[in-house]
Amino acid sequence: MTEEFNESMIKEIKEGDKVTGEVQQLEDKHVVVSVNGGKYNGIIPISQLSTHHIENASDVVKVGDEIGAYVTKIEVDEENESGSYILSKRQLEEEKSYEFLKEKQDNDETIEAKVTEVVKGGLVVDVGQRGFIPASLISTDYIEDFSDYDGKVLELKVEELDPENNRVILSRKAVEAIENEKKKEQLLDSIQAGDVLEGKVARLTNFGAFIDLGGVDGLVHVSELSHEHVKTPDEVVEIGQTVNVKVRSVEKDSERISLSIKDTLPSPFETIKEKFNEGDVVEGKVMRLANFGAFVEIGAGLQGLVHISEISHKHIGTPNEVLEPGDTVNVKILGIDQEEERISLSIKATEEKEESNESDEETTQSYTTSQDSNEDNPTIGDMFGDKLKDLNL
Repeated sequence: MTEEFNESMIKEIKEGDKVTGEVQQLEDKHVVVSVNGGKYNGIIPISQLSTHHIENASDVVKVGDEIGAYVTKIEVDEENESGSYILSKRQLEEEKSYEFLKEKQDNDETIEAKVTEVVKGGLVVDVGQRGFIPASLISTDYIEDFSDYDGKVLELKVEELDPENNRVILSRKAVEAIENEKKKEQLLDSIQAGDVLEGKVARLTNFGAFIDLGGVDGLVHVSELSHEHVKTPDEVVEIGQTVNVKVRSVEKDSERISLSIKDTLPSPFETIKEKFNEGDVVEGKVMRLANFGAFVEIGAGLQGLVHISEISHKHIGTPNEVLEPGDTVNVKILGIDQEEERISLSIKATEEKEESNESDEETTQSYTTSQDSNEDNPTIGDMFGDKLKDLNL
């Protein structure tokens, strides 16, 4: 009766079947398993015990463990009426891993995995089997040395699955891109005009420098890099440099942020009276001409106006009759308005007056004191027109 009952409990097991059993023995190169409902014992070669390379079977199983595996081969010795099932626990683990990863990929969800190896082309991670992160998918930033990732647990997205070729491609870059977008939204909501922030120079163009504020870039126009005249941004800053910037404006819809480095630096006007006084005669450079006069730089970041009436003892219709940008001239300081950051200059006051039929009663206007709203007074557009027209945020 007992033999008949035992035989009735034995089921037919074929190659490709999934079976369960209890670990009976651990050997150097294989594990012996008592297969539930099987006629023979199962043998799991050490190479088929895990999706990872192991040296000893005891690294992953122990006697008494209940495990599952696929039957890859059946060896029968009919003469001795004996045999064994050759099993693969690894194949079952890989199948479960692919099912798990496919579900995460379909739902656009992330997984966590530990970096087990750093190789030339990227990172190897444990996802129940060997997963790979190519160098191009490690980060949104350029990474030169991958060694810092060794042993770290990373949040990843499934990029590609190919079970037939045991190919699992993962991406940390895709996760970072989402994180960066969230940071950008938070930053755009939090910053306001007037804030002073720390950032890093991300890239340079001919019209300014883009500063990474931690997820979003802002532009420092070339005119806002320094109090001094700057031709190209690389005269003042370099890529990777950490700088302080002041927020000039924020356009949330277009994600445009206008910044200034100049506004975080001391103004040359703060110490102007340590270097210059009213009545001083100094050398300057003609920077720009306007219909009402000439702007002359007498020091770094210090430009004053020579009103057209102070250019020459002779009557002139326009400044360019006697001056052009780049000319070196001597000027007398007529007035300094430190609070308004204005300097009134005169060229004719440094020159001897020649015989003239013009009335000596001709009046001149002081750039620093004039309050009249007439056509001779410079507007903000007149004073900064060249800079404003180049401003392309």
